[in-house]
Amino acid sequence: MNILKWMGLIFVGLFVLVVIIQNYEAFSQTATLRINLLFFKWQSPPLSLYLISCITFCIGVVLTGFYSIFELFKYKREIRRLKKELSEKEKELVSLRNLPVSEEESKEQEEILTQEPISTS
Repeated sequence: MNILKWMGLIFVGLFVLVVIIQNYEAFSQTATLRINLLFFKWQSPPLSLYLISCITFCIGVVLTGFYSIFELFKYKREIRRLKKELSEKEKELVSLRNLPVSEEESKEQEEILTQEPISTS
């Protein structure tokens, strides 16, 4: 499976390389980014489309990383909750396994319990 992943990454890299080489002139053009809001105005210096593409890709990687971290914490919390629930159910199962099987044993246990005085303090 690891080999298939690497082969896929290599093919994607080659595809990106071919697209860049075939569209070199288009990616070399410059563009200026502007933000005009009511309370804020900003204009970037001229940037090549190569740089804009790389910056956009890096922002996407960072945002995806943050999303993954939050998902990881959510799944860890869920795993912890499920382990606790499993532990409680295992304890319950062990206690049910230790119950007397026959009526004689249960009567003996009832007699023992009724003989012991119950303290209210």
